[in-house]
Amino acid sequence: MVRKKVVINNPLGIHARPAALVVQAASRFTADIFLSKGDIEQVNGKSIMSVMMLAAEQGAEVTVAAVGEDAEEAVQTVADLLQSNFEGKF
Repeated sequence: MVRKKVVINNPLGIHARPAALVVQAASRFTADIFLSKGDIEQVNGKSIMSVMMLAAEQGAEVTVAAVGEDAEEAVQTVADLLQSNFEGKF
C-alpha cells in the first residue's frame, strides 16, 4: 500500500465540486484508492458520497492511500489535486 499525507488548502474544504474532481481523478486508475481523516478511516476515493463524508475543512490533514498496479501514480495524482486548492478546476 502506498500512502501520502496532505493538507487541504481550499478555503471551503472538500465540498461537492472538489469531491467530484477527486472522484474523477481517482476513477482514472485501476488501483483501489482510500482517503482517511482523523477518526474516519479508509473511505472509498472513487465514491463521491464517501469523499464528502470526510468533511475535510481547510487545514485538515488527509491521508491518501492506494493498492494496485498503478497505486503510486494514483496517490500522487489525488494528493496533488487535494493540495492544489482546486483553482481553475471548476
